[in-house]
Amino acid sequence: MLLELSGVKKNYKGFTLDCSLKLQEGSITGLIGANGAGKSTTFKAILDLIRIDEGEIRIFNKNHREITLAEKEEIGVVLSESCFSGYLNVYQIIEIMKRFYQRFDEKEFKKNCKRFSIPLDKKIKEFSTGMKAKLKVLAAISYGARLLLLDEPTSGLDVVARDDVLGILREYMEKENRAILISSHISSDLEGLCDDLYMIDHGRIVMHEDTDVLLGSYGLIKADETAYEKLDKRYILRIRREHFGYSCLTNEKNFYLENYPDLVIEKGSVDEVIMMMIKGEKL
Repeated sequence: MLLELSGVKKNYKGFTLDCSLKLQEGSITGLIGANGAGKSTTFKAILDLIRIDEGEIRIFNKNHREITLAEKEEIGVVLSESCFSGYLNVYQIIEIMKRFYQRFDEKEFKKNCKRFSIPLDKKIKEFSTGMKAKLKVLAAISYGARLLLLDEPTSGLDVVARDDVLGILREYMEKENRAILISSHISSDLEGLCDDLYMIDHGRIVMHEDTDVLLGSYGLIKADETAYEKLDKRYILRIRREHFGYSCLTNEKNFYLENYPDLVIEKGSVDEVIMMMIKGEKL
């Protein structure tokens, strides 16, 4: 297990983080939720940037406060609100990286910068949003980290820049014994990238599911009042009142397709599941 959070709590005025999750070797795990749900707080807790009130965080099977300096170099990090100083250029960043990380691969880093059209002599403040995002990810993977922690790495990017960043991450995972924890509110990124998804809402994990299961087994049932009353509700997770009757989220789509052939049952998407889990009501 590369990363495990067990009953991690952090209390703020008006907000409490209460989070448990696991990250296995060889997997990309997504943390999804609305803005303010607790994604960034979770990343800060993992990195010990905030002190948790309860629970335990384990990295590489050790308490996160006990990992060595060498083990810290096994972690690559991209935080949504962080960036290199705008007054530096990439040549200067290379010199900084060489001092901080013994295994920094300067040759590979420069090759990747060239590949993704990142100039080495231009100041960061002159970079586009997409160039800055790609630079942060390239820096995070430049020293052979086993564990990547990426908080909203594609936020604010256009389609082309997002595709570049996701391509970098897929290539990173081609080597064994690696894993990524990534947060994003762009569901299409996670649908095509992640092996499993944790959903967080108001600081609490409300769902954990394999991505294939979510996309294959979850569905949204559209039922009028009469059909809703006759509906077997054993596999209904959330309901939402609509002008036509009810929308019902299920994780057993095939059951309803077989037993209610006249009902409209739409394939579930990450966006729809998020919406129903957050705004829908429990039975």
